[in-house]
Amino acid sequence: MVRPMQSHSCTVTGLALLGDELRPETVSITVEKGIIRSIEPAAGASDVWIIPAFFNAHTHCGDTVAMDCPCTGSLTELVTPPNGLKHRILAETPRDRLVAAMRASIETMQRSGTAGFADFREGGSDGVAALREAAAGLACRPLIFGRDGGEKIGDGLGISSVRDVKDAERQVARARAEGKLVAFHAGERDPHDVNAALAFDPDLLVHCTHATEKQLRECADRDIPIAICARSNWILGVAERPAHPPVQRMLALGCRVYLGTDNVMFVHPDIFGEMAFISSVYRVPPEEILRAAVAGSRLSGQTYFLQEGKSANFTVINARDANIRFTRDPIATVVRRLSPAAVEQNVLTMR
Repeated sequence: MVRPMQSHSCTVTGLALLGDELRPETVSITVEKGIIRSIEPAAGASDVWIIPAFFNAHTHCGDTVAMDCPCTGSLTELVTPPNGLKHRILAETPRDRLVAAMRASIETMQRSGTAGFADFREGGSDGVAALREAAAGLACRPLIFGRDGGEKIGDGLGISSVRDVKDAERQVARARAEGKLVAFHAGERDPHDVNAALAFDPDLLVHCTHATEKQLRECADRDIPIAICARSNWILGVAERPAHPPVQRMLALGCRVYLGTDNVMFVHPDIFGEMAFISSVYRVPPEEILRAAVAGSRLSGQTYFLQEGKSANFTVINARDANIRFTRDPIATVVRRLSPAAVEQNVLTMR
C-alpha cells in the first residue's frame, strides 16, 4: 500500500537523486515539519531509491468523466470549445460525478508520485470550485488555470488558443492586473497561433508541437516554459513522427521543457508512462526527461528537486524486490522502466 506522508518528521535513507542535476548519492534525508532539514552521506549501497516528486504541467482533470469514450474526429470536433465532444460531455455531467471523477484522477497522480499539477479547468468559477473540492485533503495539489470567469478565483488564466477567443487582450490584461498567471495552448496542430500567444508574454505555453525554430528560440531567449504532451499529441493525430513536438530541438536551444499528460479523456495521468513514451519515441537523454517531469513545480512557486531547506516532496522506490536493483543507470531505469507499482511511499508536503 502506498502511503503519502504529509507535513511530518521522518528520516529516509537510500540512493537519492539530488538537486537540479539529479546527482545520485546514497544519503539520509531528514524531514522536519515538511521541510528537508538535512541531507547527509550514508554508507553502503542501497536498495531504496529516493526520487523527487513529479509535477504534471498540463492536465484536464474534468475530462475523467469522458475517459475512453468511443469517439472519432478532428482535434476541433473532440476538444475545442465550446462545442467539442468533451465540452458537451462536461455540460451534461452532474456536479457530484464530476467532483468524484476528478478526485479519482488526483488520487491516481498522488499514488504515482505526483505532488502537483497544472490544470486547465473548464466551467467558469463553478468549475474551479469543483476542482478545489475534489482536491480537498489530498497531498497532490492543483494549480488551476480557469476560464470563462474561473480565472478570477483560480491561480491563473488558461486560454485554449488565441483562435478560440475573441477578447484575449481583455482577458489577459484583467488576469495580469489581478496578479494571475497566464497560459496558452499554442502550436498544437500548426505553428500559426504561437506568435499571437507569445505576444502576451505568457507564463506557460502548452504543446508547441509544431512550433518553428524561430518561435522556439524566442521561448528560450525569453525563458517561457513549454509543457509538452507527447502521448496526447499522437493519440489526437497532431503528431506522427519524432519531429513533433521537437523535443530535442527545444532542449538544444535552451528551452525550459516540462511534461504534461493533457486530457484524462485520452491519456492516463501517469508521468511514468509519459517519460517512458518520450524516451522510446524521441530518444531524449533520461536525465533531461526526468528533469522535465520535476521542473514544472516551479510554476507553483517552489521546487520539488531534493535540496536542503526546501519542502519535502519525494517518492521512495522499492528496488529490493525487483530486477531494477541490478541497474547500472538508476536515472535511465526510473525513466524507462518504472511504473506506479514501484512506489513504496510518498513524502509530500501539503501547502
